[in-house]
Amino acid sequence: MSQARASWWSLLVGDVHCVLDRDPAARNRLEAWTIYPGVHAIAHHRIAHALWMRGWRYLPRWISFVSRCLTQIDIHPGARIGERFFIDHGNGVVIGETAEIGNDVTLYHGVTLGGTAWHAGKRHPTVGNNVVVGAGAKILGPIRIGDRARIAANSVVIEAVPAGATVVGIPGRVVAPQRSTTHGFDLDHHLIPDPVGKAIACLLDRVALLERTQLAAADTSCATCDDSCVEPVFNRPVLQPANLE
Repeated sequence: MSQARASWWSLLVGDVHCVLDRDPAARNRLEAWTIYPGVHAIAHHRIAHALWMRGWRYLPRWISFVSRCLTQIDIHPGARIGERFFIDHGNGVVIGETAEIGNDVTLYHGVTLGGTAWHAGKRHPTVGNNVVVGAGAKILGPIRIGDRARIAANSVVIEAVPAGATVVGIPGRVVAPQRSTTHGFDLDHHLIPDPVGKAIACLLDRVALLERTQLAAADTSCATCDDSCVEPVFNRPVLQPANLE
């Protein structure tokens, strides 16, 4: 992480500038500075983290508590966050103590970078550079999310994700390799595949194929029959079971 080398002010300026690059609703820097809770939360966190790294404990936690009350974003002061970090909307975002986030990462509201163990030590995710995490996604445990990965909305990721992959579902699974894009950040969430929808479509195609095959077999068997041939089975009335008394 470059957080240890860059100054608090330079990091904050980068956080503000990236808002204009990734949010079409942002019209100018004044809006980003004054009314974006994600910017406020990361500004408070960078102060709290600097104190945390110097051995302070209560004051950084108090800063984190006040920031959560103001922004609805909960970032533990021990979390390591890289440059140009953007939280869009922000409500409900939770980032745990041992989480590590690379540069140029984008999180949407409701994202959790959480732990799965009670013991001390590394228990939260490590997120690479240029990662986009959709709204409501949960990334749990000391796993690594590779660079340029995309996590679909409401996914639950409990295993490592390779670089450039797209993850969908509960539990999260890789459904697509890296996609090329002409933009600096791939935010086309509507192009994320739907594996459940694809599976249903395949089943419907299979049923249609079996029906066509069965109909073709029935027509062939009746080709040499005379006029006394019975109707194909598909034209017969359905027999109702006898009444049981």
